[in-house]
Amino acid sequence: MPSISTKGHQMPESPIRKLVPFAESAKKRGTKVYHLNIGQPDIKTPQIALDAVKNNNIETLSYARSEGSETYRIKLANYYKQHQINVSENNIIVTTGGSEALFFTMGSITDAGDEIIIPEPFYANYNGFSTASGVKVVPVISKIEDNFALPKIEDFEKLITKNTKAILICNPGNPTGYMYSKEEIEKLKEIVLKHDLFLIADEVYREFAYDGLQHTSVLAVKGLEQHAIVIDSVSKRYSMCGARIGCVVSKNEAFIATAIKFAQARLSPPTYALIASEAALDTPQSYFDDVKAEYVIRRNTLVSELEKIEGVKVAKPKGAFYCVAQLPVADTDDFARWMLESYHYNNETIMVAPASGFYSTKGEGKNQIRMAYVLKKEDLIKSVAILKNALEAYKA
Repeated sequence: MPSISTKGHQMPESPIRKLVPFAESAKKRGTKVYHLNIGQPDIKTPQIALDAVKNNNIETLSYARSEGSETYRIKLANYYKQHQINVSENNIIVTTGGSEALFFTMGSITDAGDEIIIPEPFYANYNGFSTASGVKVVPVISKIEDNFALPKIEDFEKLITKNTKAILICNPGNPTGYMYSKEEIEKLKEIVLKHDLFLIADEVYREFAYDGLQHTSVLAVKGLEQHAIVIDSVSKRYSMCGARIGCVVSKNEAFIATAIKFAQARLSPPTYALIASEAALDTPQSYFDDVKAEYVIRRNTLVSELEKIEGVKVAKPKGAFYCVAQLPVADTDDFARWMLESYHYNNETIMVAPASGFYSTKGEGKNQIRMAYVLKKEDLIKSVAILKNALEAYKA
């Protein structure tokens, strides 16, 4: 019988999606499931983006340019300028989601066996992208006790080897919701310049910054021009996860020239999704103001309700729409599955993402979960009530 590759065996399961069969079974039994497991916003996509596709009169659905249409990239560069990021359309390659942007980046800057340092917990698919690229993830642990702030620079420095090519951050963070301050970005700048590394920043949640805090892009920091690479996407910003349009942005010409070869190999990003994404850039600021205000209400609701449960510790997010909670259970993988398989509260249950899948250090995060506050306030209150009852029943 033909064998499966070692790489295939090593590819990790998604901690976000692996429980889906159990959720589907629960629904078939008549149990309502509140989905706090995945960052799929319930916010409406801007109508201007939907109308651009609906009203289009394309007669031949042809390939787009490999780097994305020039009109979209010019508008995208103007969007970045509004966020104090001075780039041109030639610094941008449009990708099929932020996922492909990460693949292009790893393919362009690493060889098999090279290393990327990532503060953990981190977006679970970083493990998958690195495995597929033959890259070793070197984790540096951030702690819930510190609200998942940037680990000490000394912790980074002692992990750097001759194989280290980059530091990768998600800012604001998935799964923690932590947003790095300008001072923390400056600390990272110091170490990447000292060791001549790339600083990759996944900035797909840029718009979701709370409490009057300002997001600092690595592309807006002087001195990082040849080191900074930004991963971006329309998925969360415009609630357009299904469009699968992202981009990679850098002022490093050699990097962009290399990444474009990967873009050419996959031909082009999807044409209709490009049209929708270009139109979405005309979304008025009032849309973001309303969305942000809604997420602040949801964040405050979820955190305050979780803090009422004895034995639960929760980090307060500064951005994005996730939080990590530490539960008084030994194994949240088992607990999350049990809530779907064997439990209901008034014929309702919740689906969460066990946090161990957001770590690459074995044994870390076993008592933590990630919760996405992508549901309305009333449903979040119900969900935490279900969680509280589930914890009591699980212990019993």
